[in-house]
Amino acid sequence: MTALDLVLLSGISGSGKSVALNALEDAGYFCVDNLPPELLRSMVDLEVRRAPELRRRIAVSVDVRSVDSLPDLLPQLTALQAEGHQVRAVFLDASTDALVRRFSETRRPHPLSQLTQRQANLGSERSTTPDGGEHIDRIELAEQALIETIERERELLGPLRDRSTVIDTTLLRPAQLRTWVRNIVQAAPAPLTLVFESFAFKHGVPMDADFVFDVRMLPNPFYLKELKPLTGRDQPVIDYLAAQPESAELIAQIEAFLLRWLPTLEGDQRSYVTVALGCTGGQHRSVYCVEQLFKRFSPRGVVLSRHRELDAR
Repeated sequence: MTALDLVLLSGISGSGKSVALNALEDAGYFCVDNLPPELLRSMVDLEVRRAPELRRRIAVSVDVRSVDSLPDLLPQLTALQAEGHQVRAVFLDASTDALVRRFSETRRPHPLSQLTQRQANLGSERSTTPDGGEHIDRIELAEQALIETIERERELLGPLRDRSTVIDTTLLRPAQLRTWVRNIVQAAPAPLTLVFESFAFKHGVPMDADFVFDVRMLPNPFYLKELKPLTGRDQPVIDYLAAQPESAELIAQIEAFLLRWLPTLEGDQRSYVTVALGCTGGQHRSVYCVEQLFKRFSPRGVVLSRHRELDAR
């Protein structure tokens, strides 16, 4: 039997699944949006029966609208992998603040929302309490209800998130998300894929990070006039940081930590580990460290590097 290439795309509502699914379609996948989990096995069996030259790479999107069937999904993924199929689960997430803002901008109701249509269309209307007390801001009430709904969705999708490669889309532009999704699905199958990601602490720690290292103690090229406009991928910055003893020591310590614990993660059936390194602006030190670690670990297997702040430019 020829193994199928199957991508299961899921995530929190409003986190960018439509953008990601379009990226997979552009990459040559046959995409199905919101497939009921009960039909996943039938779809795979149907594809397997096709002639080898006609078989397609499949991408399926599922979300909380199929909440009643989600408990049956994880056993199906395990069974498909046991049969030799290449199954990649990708989960999109974002901060609650970002999700609330996106729902506000699109004015679309959350799939789990229990708000009435009247509450959803209140706009800026205000009313008083029955006893003539202080005004109640209906928008604030609706926003609080949305936040509670999002947290409920996180709870329902938690087991699926734990099984998946997680992408934090809080600060990602659509073009960035499309690139990151393509990089994940184009990576060669491996027991464990290691991702090094640089970021700026001033914009928050990535939600998809398994390990976070702070490299702000290194000398900052930002304060040197000739290095300020450059990045950690430019040779003058590389030369400057490479000349600092602290840089080599810190990178060696991170490398030793990962070498010690990656085999344990592989033995725990982890397929994807994200190591995030942060500095103040995500431009010099964290970028340099990511690139150096990427070079050191590349010979060991599938390793990806990405730079959250640089990729957003």
